[in-house]
Parts: sequence; structure tokens; C-alpha cells
Amino acid sequence: MGDTVSKVVVSEFITLDGVIDSPGGEPEFDRSGWAFQFDRGPNGEKFKFDELMAAGALLLGRITYEAFAKAWPTMEGTGVFGERMNSIPKYVASTTLHSGEWGPTTIIGADLAREVNELKEKVDGDILVNGSGKLVRSLIEHDLIDEYRLQLFPVVLGAGKRLFGDSSRPSALRLTDSVKSGDTLILTYRLGEGVVG
Repeated sequence: MGDTVSKVVVSEFITLDGVIDSPGGEPEFDRSGWAFQFDRGPNGEKFKFDELMAAGALLLGRITYEAFAKAWPTMEGTGVFGERMNSIPKYVASTTLHSGEWGPTTIIGADLAREVNELKEKVDGDILVNGSGKLVRSLIEHDLIDEYRLQLFPVVLGAGKRLFGDSSRPSALRLTDSVKSGDTLILTYRLGEGVVG
């Protein structure tokens, strides 16, 4: 990989009120499945495909990992995307999970900041984070996120886990790209300079 350091990229489906909880119909949330009520457009599919192909690893929280591990190995008709999801190296931040059976899986989390910084030095490609709300908040606390990719859906849920919770350290973000896709907007943000307030 040379001297290049990988980016930690957080990619989420998100509502207008900042909710990332259960976009795909997960049963534990009574307002789940909201992402599939809207047309994501061709750019939405391309966006998810391109970012997975550019990734060298997935970094996931335990809950997201277990949900993905249950679904992806048996999912049919997913082609190259599904093959990549199943074969890409996975790193799971967890203090309760001790092993993972889905493709190449490594458990991390004893010292999240150190281990993620080590991953940034050794992974060839982006380190992609999907879902994993609790992990994302830990990454925010440790200033480990380089880029946010948010597919914004035109819905207000009024409840659910939000991407950005209460934080003692406001951060400025810089919009680097925006694309309209179907009913949604795909927004890419990188860390700006300084803080707000």
C-alpha cells in the first residue's frame, strides 16, 4: 500500500430528522423499512456499488455485522455486489463477540482508536462503515472519520436512533458532492476546518 493512508468512510441511509435506524425493515423498530418506500434512482444503486468496490474492508458494529452475516451469504441474485460483500475483509468492533463466520472476519475493539488507526495504515482502499450507529458515535468521539456519504430520504420519522447524538465537540463538515437520485439526495461530506460555535 505504500505511504497512502486509508479513509474511514461512514455511509448511511438517513432521514430528514437524522434517523439511521432500521432502514431495511428490521423487526425491532416499529417505523422500520422507510428506505424502501422511495425511489432511490439509478444513481443510488451505482453509489452503493462504487463505494463497495473502492473499499478494502468493512468496519462494522456487532449488531450490523450479525444482521449482514445472516442475510448476505444466502441472498440470491446479487451478482458481483453480493460476491464482494461476502469476500471483503470484515472488522467487527465488539467486546462481546469473539469470532465471526462470515467471510474473513477479525474482531477488534479492545482499543478502538489504536486498532482503527492501524487499519488505516494497512488496508488497501477505503474502510467502509455501514449502519453501526454505536460504533459510528465512538469513531466520532475519537476523530477517526474522514468522510460521510449520506443518502438522504424525504421522510421524518420522529423517533429512532440518529446518526449524530449529543456531542460535546461540534464539528464543521464540508460538502464535497451532491447528486439527486430518484427521490433522494446523495451527499458527501468531509471534515472541515475548526468547529462550530
